[in-house]
Amino acid sequence: MPDYLTTAEVAELCRTSSETIRYWRHVGKGPISIKAGRRRLYAAEDVKTWLEGLRAEAAEARTA
Repeated sequence: MPDYLTTAEVAELCRTSSETIRYWRHVGKGPISIKAGRRRLYAAEDVKTWLEGLRAEAAEARTA
């Protein structure tokens, strides 16, 4: 079973605020999340994949 992160933990990992993570989720830019009761949880693997995708986009933009 994957490790799950809270919104605050994802924000800390990304060095941003929880509000920014919520906004990214709202506009469809953030990592995949699930709702568990009143909490949003993010599979650590999904967050890692999302961050790697952002890194790949940045690298691609540099070479273009």
